[in-house]
Amino acid sequence: MLSSQLHMAGHFLVPLLVALTFWRHQWWQATLVMWATMLVDIDHLFATPVFDPLRCSIGFHPLHQYWAIALYAVLCLVPKTRWVGVGLTIHMALDGLDCLKLL
Repeated sequence: MLSSQLHMAGHFLVPLLVALTFWRHQWWQATLVMWATMLVDIDHLFATPVFDPLRCSIGFHPLHQYWAIALYAVLCLVPKTRWVGVGLTIHMALDGLDCLKLL
């Protein structure tokens, strides 16, 4: 239970800290955009069960596939999509950390 609470807190705190570090003058807008990228978890609704603490999201859910993660990394390189790309990349990195605990 504590692990999932820390995971969720990371999804909110890490984007905030990144925004404050790299986009100090636009930190609020950058944070909101990166928080919005959590909608990528909508693909969990296609899984049965929807939530399984013993399942690794990376490579399992459609928007958590390696090809999608590569696309998210490319979005980081384009100024107009940078916040979205960074938010999605952070999200995948945090989900990937959960996968390491399952090994």
